[in-house]
Amino acid sequence: MLARVRPVLRTAPRVQLRALSDIPQAKVVPEPGPPVNVLIVGAGNINFGSDEGPWNHSQRLEAKLGARLRVVGLVDPAAERAQGVLASKAATLAAPAYAETVVYPSVQAATAALAASPPDLVVLGSPPAFRGTTDKSRGFNAEEQLTDAFPAAALFVEKPVATGPVEEVQKVADLLESRKGSLVSVGYMLRYSAAVQKMKEIIKENNLTVMMTSARYVMAYEHSSKPAWWNKSIDCGPIVEQATHFVDLSRYFGGEIDLPSILAHSIEWYEKPGQLSKLSVDESKIPEDDRIPRFTSATWKYDSGAIGHLEHGVSLQGTEFSTELAVFADGYQLKLTDPYNRPTLYVRRPGSDVEEVHKFHDDDPFLSEMATFIDLAGKGTSDIPVLSSYADAVKTYEATWAIRWASEKTRRRRE
Repeated sequence: MLARVRPVLRTAPRVQLRALSDIPQAKVVPEPGPPVNVLIVGAGNINFGSDEGPWNHSQRLEAKLGARLRVVGLVDPAAERAQGVLASKAATLAAPAYAETVVYPSVQAATAALAASPPDLVVLGSPPAFRGTTDKSRGFNAEEQLTDAFPAAALFVEKPVATGPVEEVQKVADLLESRKGSLVSVGYMLRYSAAVQKMKEIIKENNLTVMMTSARYVMAYEHSSKPAWWNKSIDCGPIVEQATHFVDLSRYFGGEIDLPSILAHSIEWYEKPGQLSKLSVDESKIPEDDRIPRFTSATWKYDSGAIGHLEHGVSLQGTEFSTELAVFADGYQLKLTDPYNRPTLYVRRPGSDVEEVHKFHDDDPFLSEMATFIDLAGKGTSDIPVLSSYADAVKTYEATWAIRWASEKTRRRRE
């Protein structure tokens, strides 16, 4: 059994990507139908966007539902922030969807107020420290409260699913699984990427057996100024918080990871290669044991016998990240570069050394993810199923912690 970790309060920083004006335009046309009542939990960036990247669940709800959208409640203890995002929405074409939105200070307050007229959809995008547990003492058992109060409502949960002990998150998964009447989807949106689905299609069409996955995620750190992100006791470290999407994609292609097989090494802050020249936080204010690694390299075996590899680094400056996922099979190399911004897939097949190039620069996996969720919740059908269940997301969460622990076991001071 994996060791327990202390749940903490946190506000997750997000990858610096494109401004919202650069997000691919919606390709869905809202369908006619009755109003759809939505409860949004969390008034932060993931639900309402920021200048740092393309995440903005409310925007995708608007694009998919159009005039049918009715946001009946917004849960956030920071009332001023919640009122601020609603004021911003009042100045957009989506204003009617928020005309009667009520701000609630807690999930408990929202469930009590909406008991007589429950929402059809719930978008749970509060920081993960405030959810992912069955512990009722502090009211952070958001999933349990919401499914108890609104058993027929579909639930969308943002990733990572928690910051606390893996064993506790598994209890939430078991609870949600026992209530099979509720649709639950977790926000690993890269699974919905057109490029990722093209890779899955090639593997299926050619009856390939994956031999190895290799993922690389190197961040540009100089503008990352949130002290919490640099503190492992708050944001859990970059493998758990940031590399989670690439661990998830690795599992999506390679299958289940043999967790005891994980081997990992890291470059720590106190080692010469770990000295960073453009830190925008005062790391001296962070306890030494809580400072994050600069690079982590991990390998493992999948249950299938294949091999997995992950590299995560905190080393680039400027704003552009370097991200890549490669999948190898007999005669094939599928290499996806820059999946967040300008997804490009390079395919090498048997009989040729020349790579095919497939570009997916107008794709919006966030929209595909939300459209799938809404279609399944409303019509029971969709072009694709939910690609990340809560139980599956827990396995990704468990794997990220296992990689972090494996790297910490091999640390040592060098003179």
